[in-house]
Amino acid sequence: MLEKEQILLIVYFTVIILFFIIFGIIFFVAFQRRKNKLLLERLRAEQRFEDEIFKSRIEIQEQALKNVSWELHDNIGQLLSTAVMQINIMGTTIDAQSSDSLQDVRKLVGDSLQEIRNLSKTLNHEVIENVGLEKSIRVELKRFEKLNFLTPTLTIKGEEGYIDPKDEIILYRIIQEFFSNTIKHAEASNLNVELEYTAEALRIKIQDDGVGFDMKSVQANSGLLNMKSRASLVKAKLDYKSSPGKGVLLTLSYPMLDRN
Repeated sequence: MLEKEQILLIVYFTVIILFFIIFGIIFFVAFQRRKNKLLLERLRAEQRFEDEIFKSRIEIQEQALKNVSWELHDNIGQLLSTAVMQINIMGTTIDAQSSDSLQDVRKLVGDSLQEIRNLSKTLNHEVIENVGLEKSIRVELKRFEKLNFLTPTLTIKGEEGYIDPKDEIILYRIIQEFFSNTIKHAEASNLNVELEYTAEALRIKIQDDGVGFDMKSVQANSGLLNMKSRASLVKAKLDYKSSPGKGVLLTLSYPMLDRN
């Protein structure tokens, strides 16, 4: 009888111990899940905060660019237009030889006026919203070609899909940043741009044949970080590749399916 009671007692304590072990495991798992959920929510909140800060910075930058665009178009553009008018008036009062030289000056001022107008368009986000991404890229490449910076090419593949105008501005600013780096630093002769539209994504590939650089030396480069931050705002994937003497390749994939 005593042995039976001992066995029951052992079973009883074993069940209690198992109960506490199972309870402890369940509690620990629930605690970890709750902790992970809170950490994830915190990370998401921090990411949203960073995104909002970056969006605010972009809005400020866009407004500043818009103001510069207005200044170029309205003030400097008006001054150059007045200069062209004055040159035309002067042309009627001087001899033929001087008139030919004056016409060269008139052409130079006229070309400068047109360049100011083209530049003001690329800076104003409202113009980009109206004309779209593809045409904005064409205007910029045409400007480079006219100024003999380099030889640009633009290739379009697939049927153009709808892109939110706000996203178009961000994509264009990324592309414009790359263009700016190419003009300033690459010493390139050619710049190739390809837009490929698919049902899933808009894939943008830009490559120059400039001097390139060591990727390790520019991982913290502000221009590259700025492009990546902009890309993340529109859920686009950005990749940047280069090596000394082999130019630079930018690939940008903007998902289309998520926008429908």
